[in-house]
Amino acid sequence: MSTESDNAAAFGISGATGWLVGGTVGGALGAAAFGLLMWLLDPAIVEVAIPAVYGLEPVGVVGWGMHIVHGIVLGLIFGVIITREAVLGVLLTDVETESLSRTGVMFRLVGAGFVFGLAVWAILPLLVLPVWVETAGVGGEIGDFPTDAVESLVGHLVFGTVLGLVFAATVDLYGRSDERPLEE
Repeated sequence: MSTESDNAAAFGISGATGWLVGGTVGGALGAAAFGLLMWLLDPAIVEVAIPAVYGLEPVGVVGWGMHIVHGIVLGLIFGVIITREAVLGVLLTDVETESLSRTGVMFRLVGAGFVFGLAVWAILPLLVLPVWVETAGVGGEIGDFPTDAVESLVGHLVFGTVLGLVFAATVDLYGRSDERPLEE
């Protein structure tokens, strides 16, 4: 067994449901890191704009709570995607290129988290949020929401990277998939 597998077993999440814990914790910590970045740059995004998306008044830590819940949901989606046999098989496949063969599964999961963060940024704030704001009529405080700003991109990449790192550190993926689609 590898060290990554031993870490997951030490946390007690090496079974088939470990991805639930890894996705939840990774999503929450990734969202917290992203939220901290947003809060440092423009506190109104977390405190006002996020509740405004749902038509709520900015009260206390409602925006923070909603942002963490978004991260948990996205972390669980990441866990579902990563643990599917086709994706997991690709991540666990031995490759013949020297640079990729030196990367372990943990590094590949962090990379998958990074790509997931990029995909979330491309889909949710760039495509879904403008349509949601338009149809729900919640313009007001959300009008200046920086959906396509560099800060939003960097924040989503931080979210995905932290998610991938926590997921890789806590979830045992060995023995989960015997299918290796890229190996002959």
